[in-house]
Amino acid sequence: MTLACYACDPARSRGRRHHEEPAPTRTEYQRDRDRIVHSTAFRRLVYKTQVFLNHEGDLFRTRLTHSLEVAQLGRSVARSLQLNEDLVEGIALAHDLGHTPFGHAGQDALNDCMAGWGGFEHNLQSLRVVDELEERYPRYNGLNLTFETREGILKHCSRANAQRIDAAEPGGVARRFLDRSQPGLEAQLCNLADEIAYNAHDIDDGVRSGLITMEQLGDVTLFADFHAQALREYPDLQGRRLLYESIRRMLSAQVYDVIEATREGLRRTVPGSPDEARLAGALVDFSDAMRAKSAALKHFLLHQLYRHPQVMAMTGQARQIVHELFAAYLAEPGQMPAGFAARPDSARAVADYIAGMTDRFAAREHERLTGRRLLV
Repeated sequence: MTLACYACDPARSRGRRHHEEPAPTRTEYQRDRDRIVHSTAFRRLVYKTQVFLNHEGDLFRTRLTHSLEVAQLGRSVARSLQLNEDLVEGIALAHDLGHTPFGHAGQDALNDCMAGWGGFEHNLQSLRVVDELEERYPRYNGLNLTFETREGILKHCSRANAQRIDAAEPGGVARRFLDRSQPGLEAQLCNLADEIAYNAHDIDDGVRSGLITMEQLGDVTLFADFHAQALREYPDLQGRRLLYESIRRMLSAQVYDVIEATREGLRRTVPGSPDEARLAGALVDFSDAMRAKSAALKHFLLHQLYRHPQVMAMTGQARQIVHELFAAYLAEPGQMPAGFAARPDSARAVADYIAGMTDRFAAREHERLTGRRLLV
């Protein structure tokens, strides 16, 4: 496929932190994607929580299935906008590599634990994974990904951390958080595909769990309109088929809305290069009407699913596990593998170790160290 002038071209990449000769059969972004797929951190995503903890059911989404759904949505939109599909896929597959066990509960708990040592941000941790923590190559730490993939992985970053990163890598992946520019369009697309994917699959998982119902979703315009549309076309449709058809139509509408809204932004700003696109503001976006509907859906999921008493009970136990693991390892680093125990930055070493755990490994380690079993 021919790339648009505003798409990131692997032949014009800003390169890798450590020079490597080009691969004979793959572009630079294809090479990034392949390294991500073969990484240890990527394999761990299959046992890391999205909303429902890993032991609660085999069919609920995990960080791995979520990342695959983001990649699929992202590639579909990228193809229509003549963006670089391989770069979109690489960013999507890597964007959650730094996420803790137990979803946002684990992230929040680890951030609390690290309050005296700079805090914990899962997007920054994803960058740490691909820059430092993966151990696969003889000449350097990390995966040595291209600037454009790393830029997309660092979706959010506090100003303090951005200043620290920029001091070590002047004008690099953190600079946009200081000068308030945007990442490349492929990274912008991944951010939005992430939102579209988790809104859709959290509806599916929420209904599957019994914590929310299709009747409740009747008050959410973005879902209800397509639920009604599906019933008009298939009056006898019910159960899971009706749910899936409603979600499918909702997803399609959001994808087409993003494509048209982004094309309008591109017509308005006419960026002639990826760097011009970075300076043109957020170009990959919903229309105003779809943005409002998406916000209403997120509000519903926050109050009806993420803060449901059953979810809160489980996440409370998950937070306890992370807090107690952190305290135990900090007091006795020898309980960690030698590579982490020997590090001089002991608190950050503990955070790196815990963040890399799967749900079930964290629960087992907590039981080993405390003698108590939680999340049963």
